[in-house]
Amino acid sequence: MSSKVDDLDLKILRELQKNARASYRDIAEKLDVAEGTVYNRVNKLTEMGVIRKFIPDIDFSKLGYDLLAVVGVVVEGGKLQEVEERISKDPAVSAVYDVTGEYDAVLVCKFKDRAGLNKFIKGLLANPTIKKTYTMVALNVVKEEHGIQI
Repeated sequence: MSSKVDDLDLKILRELQKNARASYRDIAEKLDVAEGTVYNRVNKLTEMGVIRKFIPDIDFSKLGYDLLAVVGVVVEGGKLQEVEERISKDPAVSAVYDVTGEYDAVLVCKFKDRAGLNKFIKGLLANPTIKKTYTMVALNVVKEEHGIQI
């Protein structure tokens, strides 16, 4: 199996982005290829790590998670990876990014209320290797997709 992503792979990925529950048969019919081809390509893309997992796109606000916060974090030198790994295990954290600029890391988090956010930030600041945080609360979510159009 080739380890390169080709045009057919991209077409299959686009179909899966539209509906990850689409059957291989439906994708094959849409792309005019054999069902086995789609099956083999999806397996190849999974083995390559291009497809990491299949997850539902959940509207968390409908589950009570109405507070979205973006948090910048400044960490003591040499401790960033350790701090990021610990933060990434927190269930309220949906993304952890190493960034350039004034902050060392940026976090995207969701909470049910201000008390949850307050507890999270105070927990961060209780860690002596975290020098400071900067928290922004989203007033309105204009776009939230966990992918880009390929």
